[in-house]
This record gives sequence, structure tokens and C-alpha cells, in this order.
Amino acid sequence: MAGHCEDCAYQVYDDALDEYVCEAYLDEDEFCRLLQHGGACPYFRPGDDYALVRHQN
Repeated sequence: MAGHCEDCAYQVYDDALDEYVCEAYLDEDEFCRLLQHGGACPYFRPGDDYALVRHQN
């Protein structure tokens, strides 16, 4: 699944670091593969805050 980190539900703001970080668990091999080959993140999940509300209606 393709996507941008800015749109991912795992992208959260860390007050201690004062920046956005990814909370998805990527092991070292997956992270290197993602950086080197520009592959799609296997943990990407759209961060749509209104998906639950649309589902309820």
C-alpha cells in the first residue's frame, strides 16, 4: 500500500523531540529497504479521523 508518512495514522507528534515520529514497528531490515528502494511502507494506515463516523451513518 502506497502512502505518505504525513497521511499515516502512525505519524504522531512527540513533545520531547518536538517533531513528528512514526510509531509503527519497523525492524532494521524493513527500514533500510524502505529508505533504499523507496518501497511502500507495510504498516501505512490512512489517518482518516472521520472514517468511524462515516461507518456509523
